[in-house]
Amino acid sequence: VRLVGGSRCSGRLEILHNQTWMSVCDAAFDQQDAEVVCRELDCGAPVQVLGAAAFGKGDAQMWTQEIQCRGNESQIHFCPTSPQEHNCSREYSVGLVCADRVNVRLVGGDSLCAGRVEVYHRGQWETVCDFGWDLVDAAVVCRELDCGEPVDALGDAHFGPGSGPIWTNHVLCFGSELNLKNCGSVESNDYDCDHYKDAAVICS
Repeated sequence: VRLVGGSRCSGRLEILHNQTWMSVCDAAFDQQDAEVVCRELDCGAPVQVLGAAAFGKGDAQMWTQEIQCRGNESQIHFCPTSPQEHNCSREYSVGLVCADRVNVRLVGGDSLCAGRVEVYHRGQWETVCDFGWDLVDAAVVCRELDCGEPVDALGDAHFGPGSGPIWTNHVLCFGSELNLKNCGSVESNDYDCDHYKDAAVICS
C-alpha cells in the first residue's frame, strides 16, 4: 500500500494487486480501512478520508471491490473484500491524510538528542540491535530528529536495555537517507541480539 501525490503520510491511496498499483474507489473505502492503512505505513491515526480525487486522478487502474476492514488488521491485505463492485472512474479515487508522527526517538539520555534508539513500527516502539551500528547510521538518526551531527554511535545498551521487540538486528544506512526507516536492513541469524545489545546515539 502507498500514498501518492501528498507527503509521506498523505496522498492518493494505491494498493499493489497482481504486480499492478491500483487506485481505490472512494465509495469502497471508509474510516476503518483508513485506520489499517495509516497503521501499516507507521503514520499514526487517520485524520481525513477524502474522495473525488483530492490528490489527483493518477493513471492507475481502479480497485472497485468494497474493502471491509474491521480496523485492527496490521495490513490492508488482511482485510476481507466483498464481491460488491463499485462502478468507479479515476475522478473518484480515494485520498487519505494520516497524522504524520515521529518514527524514531532517543531514550534514557540526558537530552532529546542522546539515548537508546527506538523506532516506531506497527503501533509500538522497538529497539535497534548494535550489530554493524556506526556513525553513518547515527547521522541519519541525528538528522531525522533535527539534532545536528553524530558525536558517537554506541552499542551494548549504553543508555540501558530497552524492552519489547527488536526492530532489526543490522541497519544499513548510506548516510543520505532522510529517516532511519529508509535505510536497508539485514536479518543476520549468526548474531544473537538481545536488549543488552541495544544501539544508542549521541548527537551534537
